[in-house]
Amino acid sequence: MKKQLDRETTSMLYEPGERRSTDGDQFEQIRSLLRSSNSLMLVVEADGEIVGYLEATGGKVRRNQHTVYIVIGILESHTGQGLGRRLFEELFDWAARRHILRAELTVQAPNQRAYRLYRSVGFRLEGIMRGALMIEGEPVDLYQMGCDLRTIRQGRVDK
Repeated sequence: MKKQLDRETTSMLYEPGERRSTDGDQFEQIRSLLRSSNSLMLVVEADGEIVGYLEATGGKVRRNQHTVYIVIGILESHTGQGLGRRLFEELFDWAARRHILRAELTVQAPNQRAYRLYRSVGFRLEGIMRGALMIEGEPVDLYQMGCDLRTIRQGRVDK
């Protein structure tokens, strides 16, 4: 599914054919996430196929164990159906049980659809990394976004 995402969109980090992970590599990554008390992988299935995912990778040292870094992807054929929002709702429920206080992610500046979703679920723009990526020969800015999960739990999300 991740390799299909790489082919369908320029919004993910990898270019088509660049992702070299095998099924065994993916299995190991999932095992590692499952062993970690502050990491999570969620998947969305439709008709027996994985069509979306959200990975939350927790900090590895005491000073950042309360933080997760998010990567999310949904196949184009399944966007616009509320799946991303539902993945974030599941993430927020899990984070509350695990005492995770902060979530971070990056999004390409031109990807306004994703940016609007992230804003609507509570993420805020924290910085702009100018020309951080080269996509089709052009520099693309990345937005650094963060979410104070305590505000989500208290219902104080500013839209």
